[in-house]
Amino acid sequence: MVIAMKGHPGTGKSTLAQAIASLLKIPLIDKDDVKDCAAPLAAATTATLVNDLSYDVVFRLASTQLRLGLSVVVDTPLSRRSHLCRLADVASVSGARVLIVECRPSDLTVWRRRLESRGTDDRTNWHKPSTWREIEMLLESYGGCTEFDVGDVPRLVVDTTAPVCFDEIVSTVLDFIVSNGGSFGAPLGAER
Repeated sequence: MVIAMKGHPGTGKSTLAQAIASLLKIPLIDKDDVKDCAAPLAAATTATLVNDLSYDVVFRLASTQLRLGLSVVVDTPLSRRSHLCRLADVASVSGARVLIVECRPSDLTVWRRRLESRGTDDRTNWHKPSTWREIEMLLESYGGCTEFDVGDVPRLVVDTTAPVCFDEIVSTVLDFIVSNGGSFGAPLGAER
């Protein structure tokens, strides 16, 4: 099974992805980890090429884990339909299915605070928007492409700014995974 995170920067998808992977004891493949390692390439090539290469690495790592019979959490923005199609192709080769967990914050003030609290001093955040204006420019550049039909891929949309405790959001996601065929050793209730 591929549990594919989806959402804009600062929406809480990485925090949620880490919690899911930790509780289910499955690999987490994070596009930010790949991009962090690509910092030396950023000056020598285009941002688009670094981004495309990052997705290529993520999908290759996911393919390897799936071939080994492991489920994975894939943490990317999943901002384009083409990314979902590639991930679905990777999964189908191994007979795995894809589930989407989309993080959509309804409280823009909380989202903005999270985003801007990342700061610009941390060198590992060189490729991430750190101001609200940068997020606005990113969303404008997408031109609506992030809103695509996922077809028959099961999708759960979670409000990561909802006034509930984080554990409730995690529990909702775990229930979604189980209801879509996920089985991960001990009953999930025992792992929470």
